[in-house]
Amino acid sequence: MSELPCLRVEPGRAVLSGSWTLADMLPQMAALTAQLTAASQIERTWDMAAVTRLDSAAAVLLWRAWGATWPTGLKLADTHRKALTRVAGLPPEIVEPPGPRVRFPEQLGASLLKAVANLRGMIALFGQFLLDTAYLCRHPGEVPWRELSANVYKAGAQALAVTALVGFLIGVTISYLSALQLQSFGADSFIVNILGISIIRELGPVLVAVLVAGRSGSAITAQIGVMRVTEEIDALSTMGVSRSIRVVLPKLVGLTLATPMLVLWTSALALLGGMLAALMQLDVSLVYFLENLPRAVPVANLVIGMGKGVMFGFVIAIVACHFGLHVKPNTESLSANTTSAVVTAITTVILVDAIFAVLTRQIGLPLL
Repeated sequence: MSELPCLRVEPGRAVLSGSWTLADMLPQMAALTAQLTAASQIERTWDMAAVTRLDSAAAVLLWRAWGATWPTGLKLADTHRKALTRVAGLPPEIVEPPGPRVRFPEQLGASLLKAVANLRGMIALFGQFLLDTAYLCRHPGEVPWRELSANVYKAGAQALAVTALVGFLIGVTISYLSALQLQSFGADSFIVNILGISIIRELGPVLVAVLVAGRSGSAITAQIGVMRVTEEIDALSTMGVSRSIRVVLPKLVGLTLATPMLVLWTSALALLGGMLAALMQLDVSLVYFLENLPRAVPVANLVIGMGKGVMFGFVIAIVACHFGLHVKPNTESLSANTTSAVVTAITTVILVDAIFAVLTRQIGLPLL
């Protein structure tokens, strides 16, 4: 059993004895530190001949107590002197190496190259989807119906509650704010036009796309990413099972089918919320609202909204699958790719919506 470290101050010298190691010093670390500091205030000889063991922690403690200078009188064994010499040779403070300078053109170029690489991967994934679709058309018996129905259920049926709540509240909010402005101009009847066009053509599809990207898109990326981490994707390839047909294609088709249905559902609930708010705020009856809605909002707007739903669902699924397949076998990569998938999906949805707005600007306008 090792002896406890001991410090005894005598006239003209300080005597250290016992085992000076971190394990032995811990129970009385505070007391030893105070004693060493007090003993080093007066110039004296340090007698360490009775020290049996001295590790690096004790050497650092002694060197700091001496003020990073050797005392005038020091008695100790050669092995212990080597430990103190190593500590004395260390720099007083370790300076972190300067980080690499990040220049804006370099950072911009790296971001553009990364975006191009992601775009290339998504295009390759889309091409593989077309090849798998052609293959399944020739071999209908290999269609993964169970995976398709499961993805439609998860992305569609399980999202009905949250999309209904958000759509209803958005409809109430838009109707209430629009009513405040229309009342000041005496144009109460135009509440039908505002709600119909804004919800059916724009807000409904975009709102559903954002919810789907945050809910189903992140789930798809996380699921495929976990399969990458646990090497399930590699196991499928080893067994001769196509990962694109069994993993990617059901998610693409499922989300593409579920999103337009969610758009129709959410738009209907948003219009219901808007009608109730218009009834309470402007005294616009539900019968008047329903009778004027077809004239204010031509059917082409519903077709455009449903078309956006199909495109948004497919784009979100492509982005989510791409980032899921590029997850590296560690948890940090999984979280980073999931975040990137959601952000990229929402950004792409807004970009696609802008393209739709330009291409369909002359379609679906109400007849005056």
